[in-house]
Amino acid sequence: MTAKQFGPNSHVNTERLPVSVVIVNHNAGAILADCVARVYDTVKEVIIADNASTDSSLSGLTTRFPVESRMKLIATGSNLGFAAGCNIGLAASTAPYILFLNPDCLPEKQSLRRMLQVLERDPQIGMTGGYLINPDGTEQGGGRRAIPTPWRAFVRASGLYRLNKYWPQFFFDFHLHRQPLPRTPVEVEAISGALMLIRRTAIDNVGSWDEGYFLHCEDLDLCMRFRQQGWKIIFVPDAPVIHHQGTCSRTRPFFVAWHKHKGMLRFYRKFFRKHYPVLLSGVIACGIWLRLSLTLLFYSTRHLYKLLKFKNG
Repeated sequence: MTAKQFGPNSHVNTERLPVSVVIVNHNAGAILADCVARVYDTVKEVIIADNASTDSSLSGLTTRFPVESRMKLIATGSNLGFAAGCNIGLAASTAPYILFLNPDCLPEKQSLRRMLQVLERDPQIGMTGGYLINPDGTEQGGGRRAIPTPWRAFVRASGLYRLNKYWPQFFFDFHLHRQPLPRTPVEVEAISGALMLIRRTAIDNVGSWDEGYFLHCEDLDLCMRFRQQGWKIIFVPDAPVIHHQGTCSRTRPFFVAWHKHKGMLRFYRKFFRKHYPVLLSGVIACGIWLRLSLTLLFYSTRHLYKLLKFKNG
């Protein structure tokens, strides 16, 4: 693993936000440089943990920021996964606040400043997340959410969430983005790992990202541990960030599906196995693998359809 410091000058403008931005990159393409450009002038430093990219994302970045002193590029040497990349960036960071930011996220001008403002107003707030939106302007799922406990996951998968408006205490839908957008910052159970502004003292207390996850569910894991230690998680609705979701993973759907479901299984075993009967835990595991099988079948069918369509002109 090697580190490269851009530029000879280490001077830091004191007017910049006391934030280290950590971006884990794996073949994000040109949008990586666009992402960095959105935050670079306002933060103490930007750290890129590159998981063995083979595309032009790094060359595009170094062309755009040729002699900048506040950017560190860390080459991990292989694709270690998202959690491991975050930990490498965390270890290299120096600011009292760390923004974990996906390379396909484009924050609006004042969004990071607003997230930091909310984070600093209460010492018990451990992390804040912004308003993730799709390129078409609609709210993206995951930016604000509840923990998908086994019961909540069953309610969602079975369609019982439609009864939420009648009996919300029993049929709660953890997809909070389906609810009206709050007007002010609100406490939530979880936010997305695509955009997490974290207090260093909080993550020092809770512990770093669990590298047992390769991709997906590691953010839920971190949120669970923050809440277990009494740290608040706040969703900031007036901090918009456009998220081009899936930029780094859409070319490998089978790979992503496998790790997503593997992460789900790890998450449920880690946090809920002791609280549910053995039989129910087995049902949950079977449900996860069934969901994976159906997902893979869907991708295979779609791929075959595209091949046949191309062959037939």
